[in-house]
Amino acid sequence: MVRREDVTLVGKTKKFIQVGVGGHGAAWVSKFMPRLVKELKLAEPAAVVDINPDAFALPREVYGLPEGKCYTDIQKALDENPADFVIVVVPPAFHEQVVDQALAHDLHVLSEKPIADTPEATARIYQKVKAAGKKMAVTMSHRFDQDKQSLEHLIKSGEYGRLNCIIGRNTWDNRKFASWGKFRHEIPDTLLVEGTVHHFDIIRALAGADAETVYAVTWNPPWGEFAGDSNALVTIQMQNGVKAVYEGNKTSATRLNGWGNDYFRAECENATIVLDSRRLTVMSDLSGERHIVEKPLLQRDAWTNAWIAEMYVAWLAGGAPPPCHLEDNLQCSALLFAAIESAHTNRPVDVQDFLAKRLKSQQAACAAGGLLCRGKQNAQGIALCT
Repeated sequence: MVRREDVTLVGKTKKFIQVGVGGHGAAWVSKFMPRLVKELKLAEPAAVVDINPDAFALPREVYGLPEGKCYTDIQKALDENPADFVIVVVPPAFHEQVVDQALAHDLHVLSEKPIADTPEATARIYQKVKAAGKKMAVTMSHRFDQDKQSLEHLIKSGEYGRLNCIIGRNTWDNRKFASWGKFRHEIPDTLLVEGTVHHFDIIRALAGADAETVYAVTWNPPWGEFAGDSNALVTIQMQNGVKAVYEGNKTSATRLNGWGNDYFRAECENATIVLDSRRLTVMSDLSGERHIVEKPLLQRDAWTNAWIAEMYVAWLAGGAPPPCHLEDNLQCSALLFAAIESAHTNRPVDVQDFLAKRLKSQQAACAAGGLLCRGKQNAQGIALCT
């Protein structure tokens, strides 16, 4: 087995192993990592892993990886290849298994959202990563898109006074089975887990605070070919007093604001700021007549996951953590699972109390000993509990 001490940390380039290169993993290979690998030369693929060998054609083409660096066995890939971190691009239900393998090989973790598919698994991952002293970030790509960052910048500039409330809307027509990816039509609470989690993260960023309480109503209309709920209406109170209302719909007859073309309205003390289909406008009637000003979007070289990956690698090299580091993203997951709890119980949920109880429960479970532990340890002797 290759151990962490065998990997040089001198210099800027960090080696990674990507687990999952088909489906959305292909976007990581073709869109998100090439700038970091080929232009900035801050990262280098050591190996890739996927259960489908057909998925290896793309990383072999893009990275020039030899056949021997493409694995269907994650254990073998991690055993045989020195690396600094693992990129996790598998369905949420399998995140914990991959994180466990990464920690057992003393590696840092960059994972697709959410942290895991259940609050219990989320708490376990959080505690194991913290105990191992590793750096983990979660790629909340939507929050780091150009239009949302531009909206956040205007709100936090102070130019328009205090923020009162946020209204968000995202509607799509994905009612037909597999039109949003087969597994998303088969899992519980699919809208919240696979879509709204991004918008929760955006709302947290726009408000500049974590959630205090959430009340969610979710359902699936007769024409939605989903096993889980595909529609939601959610109200949130943030810890700083800002309120938020969110509408999500995966079975709409029209795409009012499809993926990447979000609608968010920020009601501020002195103006209303509207983001609608990547157009940003500021409106106010306070002078006695309507003033509407269109604002330009911020500019930078990379956005979404490409930017997150760049910030993450800089963190590994000794820089500041990206805003979506594990500690921060735990709050996003808490809001997600508290909203699911609210939808299932038809009552408001105290988000911070919900999170504290889940963390305490998992700490107690691990403290109880071998009944809940796999008997495996990482390089520092940290127990990997399930």
